[in-house]
Amino acid sequence: MRIVSTTCSNTEIVCALGCEQRLVGVDNHSDYPEEVVKNLPRVGPDLGADPEKISALKPDIVLASLTVPGHEKVVQSIDDAGLRYFAPEPTCLEDVYQNIMDIGELLEVPERAKSIVQEMKDAIQPTLDTAGKSLLIQWWPKPVIAPGKLSWVNDLECAAGLVNPIGERDVKSTPLSDDEVREINPDAVAISWCGVRYEKYRPDVVYRNPAWQNANFVKNRKVFCISEAYLGRPSPRLVEGYKALKELAIELAND
Repeated sequence: MRIVSTTCSNTEIVCALGCEQRLVGVDNHSDYPEEVVKNLPRVGPDLGADPEKISALKPDIVLASLTVPGHEKVVQSIDDAGLRYFAPEPTCLEDVYQNIMDIGELLEVPERAKSIVQEMKDAIQPTLDTAGKSLLIQWWPKPVIAPGKLSWVNDLECAAGLVNPIGERDVKSTPLSDDEVREINPDAVAISWCGVRYEKYRPDVVYRNPAWQNANFVKNRKVFCISEAYLGRPSPRLVEGYKALKELAIELAND
Protein backbone atom coordinates (compact mmCIF):
# COMPACT_ATOMS: atom_id res chain seq x y z
CA MET A 1 0.00 0.00 0.00
CA ARG A 2 1.30 3.42 -1.00
CA ILE A 3 0.55 6.17 1.53
CA VAL A 4 0.79 9.96 1.31
CA SER A 5 0.41 11.86 4.58
CA THR A 6 -0.55 15.54 4.57
CA THR A 7 -0.04 16.17 8.31
CA CYS A 8 2.67 15.54 10.87
CA SER A 9 0.30 13.60 13.12
CA ASN A 10 -0.64 11.10 10.42
CA THR A 11 3.00 10.62 9.48
CA GLU A 12 3.82 9.86 13.11
CA ILE A 13 0.90 7.45 13.45
CA VAL A 14 1.92 5.53 10.33
CA CYS A 15 5.46 5.18 11.65
CA ALA A 16 4.30 4.17 15.13
CA LEU A 17 2.26 1.45 13.44
CA GLY A 18 5.42 0.12 11.83
CA CYS A 19 4.26 1.02 8.32
CA GLU A 20 6.83 3.70 7.53
CA GLN A 21 8.06 1.77 4.49
CA ARG A 22 4.68 2.38 2.85
CA LEU A 23 5.03 6.17 2.94
CA VAL A 24 5.73 7.59 -0.51
CA GLY A 25 5.20 11.27 0.33
CA VAL A 26 4.58 13.62 3.26
CA ASP A 27 3.73 17.26 3.88
CA ASN A 28 6.47 19.87 4.24
CA HIS A 29 6.12 20.04 8.03
CA SER A 30 6.48 16.34 8.84
CA ASP A 31 9.75 16.13 10.77
CA TYR A 32 9.48 12.96 12.83
CA PRO A 33 10.89 10.35 12.74
CA GLU A 34 13.66 12.28 11.00
CA GLU A 35 15.37 9.20 9.60
CA VAL A 36 12.12 8.24 7.86
CA VAL A 37 10.93 11.59 6.51
CA LYS A 38 14.21 13.24 5.51
CA ASN A 39 14.35 11.59 2.08
CA LEU A 40 10.65 11.38 1.27
CA PRO A 41 9.04 13.55 -1.44
CA ARG A 42 7.24 16.61 -0.08
CA VAL A 43 3.75 17.54 -1.27
CA GLY A 44 3.46 21.05 0.22
CA PRO A 45 2.53 22.55 3.59
CA ASP A 46 -0.24 20.93 5.59
CA LEU A 47 -2.67 23.76 4.73
CA GLY A 48 -1.59 23.87 1.10
CA ALA A 49 -0.80 20.33 0.02
CA ASP A 50 -0.62 20.14 -3.77
CA PRO A 51 -3.09 17.59 -5.21
CA GLU A 52 -1.01 17.28 -8.40
CA LYS A 53 2.10 16.35 -6.43
CA ILE A 54 0.05 13.91 -4.38
CA SER A 55 -1.50 12.32 -7.48
CA ALA A 56 1.92 11.97 -9.11
CA LEU A 57 2.98 9.70 -6.25
CA LYS A 58 0.10 7.31 -7.10
CA PRO A 59 -1.04 6.72 -3.52
CA ASP A 60 -3.47 3.99 -2.59
CA ILE A 61 -4.65 6.25 0.23
CA VAL A 62 -4.04 9.82 1.39
CA LEU A 63 -4.10 10.44 5.13
CA ALA A 64 -5.40 13.97 5.53
CA SER A 65 -7.01 15.92 8.38
CA LEU A 66 -9.78 18.31 9.37
CA THR A 67 -8.24 19.44 12.63
CA VAL A 68 -7.76 23.14 11.90
CA PRO A 69 -9.44 25.73 9.64
CA GLY A 70 -8.05 25.41 6.14
CA HIS A 71 -7.65 21.64 6.14
CA GLU A 72 -11.09 21.25 4.57
CA LYS A 73 -9.77 22.94 1.41
CA VAL A 74 -6.96 20.41 1.17
CA VAL A 75 -9.41 17.55 1.67
CA GLN A 76 -11.69 18.97 -1.02
CA SER A 77 -8.79 19.17 -3.47
CA ILE A 78 -7.86 15.56 -2.74
CA ASP A 79 -11.47 14.52 -3.27
CA ASP A 80 -11.65 16.50 -6.52
CA ALA A 81 -8.55 14.65 -7.71
CA GLY A 82 -10.42 11.37 -7.27
CA LEU A 83 -8.03 10.05 -4.63
CA ARG A 84 -9.01 7.75 -1.79
CA TYR A 85 -8.48 9.48 1.54
CA PHE A 86 -9.11 9.40 5.26
CA ALA A 87 -9.49 12.73 7.04
CA PRO A 88 -10.24 12.53 10.77
CA GLU A 89 -11.35 15.46 12.90
CA PRO A 90 -10.45 14.63 16.50
CA THR A 91 -11.82 16.98 19.13
CA CYS A 92 -10.92 15.01 22.27
CA LEU A 93 -8.43 12.42 23.45
CA GLU A 94 -10.86 9.55 22.84
CA ASP A 95 -11.13 10.70 19.22
CA VAL A 96 -7.35 10.52 18.90
CA TYR A 97 -7.39 6.95 20.17
CA GLN A 98 -10.15 6.07 17.72
CA ASN A 99 -8.28 7.72 14.81
CA ILE A 100 -5.23 5.57 15.54
CA MET A 101 -7.45 2.49 15.58
CA ASP A 102 -9.10 3.54 12.30
CA ILE A 103 -5.75 4.08 10.58
CA GLY A 104 -4.58 0.74 11.95
CA GLU A 105 -7.60 -0.90 10.31
CA LEU A 106 -6.95 0.87 7.01
CA LEU A 107 -3.32 -0.27 7.02
CA GLU A 108 -4.30 -3.77 8.16
CA VAL A 109 -2.38 -3.63 11.44
CA PRO A 110 -5.28 -3.43 13.92
CA GLU A 111 -3.49 -5.26 16.73
CA ARG A 112 -0.54 -2.89 16.59
CA ALA A 113 -2.96 0.05 16.71
CA LYS A 114 -4.72 -1.46 19.71
CA SER A 115 -1.39 -1.87 21.47
CA ILE A 116 -0.39 1.76 20.82
CA VAL A 117 -3.69 3.06 22.14
CA GLN A 118 -3.40 0.96 25.28
CA GLU A 119 0.13 2.22 25.86
CA MET A 120 -1.14 5.79 25.55
CA LYS A 121 -4.01 5.16 27.95
CA ASP A 122 -1.66 3.55 30.45
CA ALA A 123 0.65 6.56 30.27
CA ILE A 124 -2.02 9.27 30.37
CA GLN A 125 -3.56 8.59 33.74
CA PRO A 126 -5.75 11.21 35.45
CA THR A 127 -4.07 12.94 38.35
CA LEU A 128 -6.24 12.74 41.46
CA ASP A 129 -4.35 15.07 43.80
CA THR A 130 -4.71 18.19 41.70
CA ALA A 131 -4.08 21.72 42.90
CA GLY A 132 -6.27 23.02 40.10
CA LYS A 133 -3.82 25.64 38.82
CA SER A 134 -4.88 27.26 35.54
CA LEU A 135 -2.68 27.08 32.46
CA LEU A 136 -3.41 28.95 29.26
CA ILE A 137 -1.76 27.35 26.23
CA GLN A 138 -0.81 29.62 23.34
CA TRP A 139 -1.05 28.12 19.88
CA TRP A 140 -0.11 31.54 18.55
CA PRO A 141 1.06 34.81 20.15
CA LYS A 142 -0.47 37.69 18.13
CA PRO A 143 -3.35 37.45 18.47
CA VAL A 144 -3.25 34.87 21.20
CA ILE A 145 -4.95 31.69 20.01
CA ALA A 146 -5.75 29.11 22.65
CA PRO A 147 -7.45 25.69 22.73
CA GLY A 148 -11.01 25.40 24.02
CA LYS A 149 -13.26 22.55 25.07
CA LEU A 150 -13.15 20.75 21.70
CA SER A 151 -9.45 19.93 21.92
CA TRP A 152 -7.52 16.90 23.09
CA VAL A 153 -5.30 19.41 24.91
CA ASN A 154 -8.20 20.23 27.20
CA ASP A 155 -8.32 16.54 28.16
CA LEU A 156 -4.55 16.43 28.65
CA GLU A 157 -4.64 19.43 30.96
CA CYS A 158 -7.40 17.86 33.05
CA ALA A 159 -5.53 14.55 33.24
CA ALA A 160 -2.37 16.35 34.34
CA GLY A 161 -4.19 18.14 37.15
CA LEU A 162 -4.46 21.52 35.48
CA VAL A 163 -7.37 23.74 34.51
CA ASN A 164 -7.81 25.13 31.03
CA PRO A 165 -9.17 28.62 31.78
CA ILE A 166 -11.23 28.60 28.57
CA GLY A 167 -12.05 24.90 28.77
CA GLU A 168 -15.78 25.63 28.90
CA ARG A 169 -15.82 27.39 25.54
CA ASP A 170 -17.38 25.11 22.94
CA VAL A 171 -14.63 25.64 20.34
CA LYS A 172 -11.52 23.87 19.07
CA SER A 173 -9.54 27.05 19.57
CA THR A 174 -10.23 30.75 19.72
CA PRO A 175 -8.44 34.09 19.42
CA LEU A 176 -8.17 36.11 22.62
CA SER A 177 -7.53 39.82 22.95
CA ASP A 178 -4.88 41.06 25.34
CA ASP A 179 -7.67 42.36 27.56
CA GLU A 180 -9.36 38.94 27.63
CA VAL A 181 -6.12 37.26 28.65
CA ARG A 182 -5.66 39.83 31.40
CA GLU A 183 -9.20 39.20 32.64
CA ILE A 184 -8.75 35.42 32.51
CA ASN A 185 -5.54 35.91 34.51
CA PRO A 186 -4.28 32.30 34.43
CA ASP A 187 -1.71 31.08 36.92
CA ALA A 188 0.64 30.20 34.07
CA VAL A 189 1.04 30.30 30.29
CA ALA A 190 2.59 27.64 28.09
CA ILE A 191 3.97 28.64 24.71
CA SER A 192 3.29 25.94 22.12
CA TRP A 193 3.38 27.96 18.93
CA CYS A 194 2.29 26.05 15.85
CA GLY A 195 4.70 26.04 12.92
CA VAL A 196 7.52 27.59 14.99
CA ARG A 197 10.65 25.66 15.90
CA TYR A 198 10.96 25.07 19.63
CA GLU A 199 14.26 26.94 19.87
CA LYS A 200 12.48 30.00 18.44
CA TYR A 201 9.92 30.17 21.26
CA ARG A 202 10.31 33.46 23.13
CA PRO A 203 8.79 33.85 26.60
CA ASP A 204 9.89 37.50 26.54
CA VAL A 205 7.12 38.16 24.00
CA VAL A 206 4.67 37.26 26.75
CA TYR A 207 6.52 38.91 29.63
CA ARG A 208 6.95 42.30 27.98
CA ASN A 209 3.32 42.75 26.87
CA PRO A 210 2.25 45.98 28.61
CA ALA A 211 -1.33 44.73 28.99
CA TRP A 212 -0.22 41.83 31.18
CA GLN A 213 2.18 43.39 33.65
CA ASN A 214 -0.17 42.78 36.59
CA ALA A 215 -1.22 39.29 35.48
CA ASN A 216 -0.29 36.33 37.67
CA PHE A 217 1.80 34.61 35.01
CA VAL A 218 3.95 37.72 34.49
CA LYS A 219 4.32 38.78 38.12
CA ASN A 220 5.26 35.23 39.15
CA ARG A 221 7.37 34.53 36.03
CA LYS A 222 5.31 31.51 35.05
CA VAL A 223 5.68 31.30 31.28
CA PHE A 224 6.82 27.91 30.02
CA CYS A 225 7.60 26.32 26.66
CA ILE A 226 6.24 22.99 25.43
CA SER A 227 6.90 21.92 21.86
CA GLU A 228 3.88 21.99 19.59
CA ALA A 229 5.06 18.56 18.46
CA TYR A 230 3.93 17.24 21.85
CA LEU A 231 0.63 19.10 22.20
CA GLY A 232 -0.57 20.15 18.77
CA ARG A 233 -0.33 16.85 16.93
CA PRO A 234 -2.97 14.17 17.61
CA SER A 235 -0.47 11.32 17.55
CA PRO A 236 1.17 8.93 20.04
CA ARG A 237 3.57 11.71 21.05
CA LEU A 238 0.77 13.35 23.02
CA VAL A 239 2.14 11.19 25.82
CA GLU A 240 5.17 13.49 25.89
CA GLY A 241 2.86 16.50 26.07
CA TYR A 242 1.02 14.96 29.02
CA LYS A 243 4.31 14.35 30.82
CA ALA A 244 5.35 17.96 30.28
CA LEU A 245 1.99 19.23 31.55
CA LYS A 246 2.19 17.00 34.60
CA GLU A 247 5.63 18.38 35.45
CA LEU A 248 4.21 21.89 35.21
CA ALA A 249 1.28 20.93 37.42
CA ILE A 250 3.65 19.66 40.09
CA GLU A 251 5.81 22.80 39.88
CA LEU A 252 2.83 25.11 40.13
CA ALA A 253 1.31 23.14 43.02
CA ASN A 254 4.57 23.45 44.97
CA ASP A 255 4.76 27.23 44.65
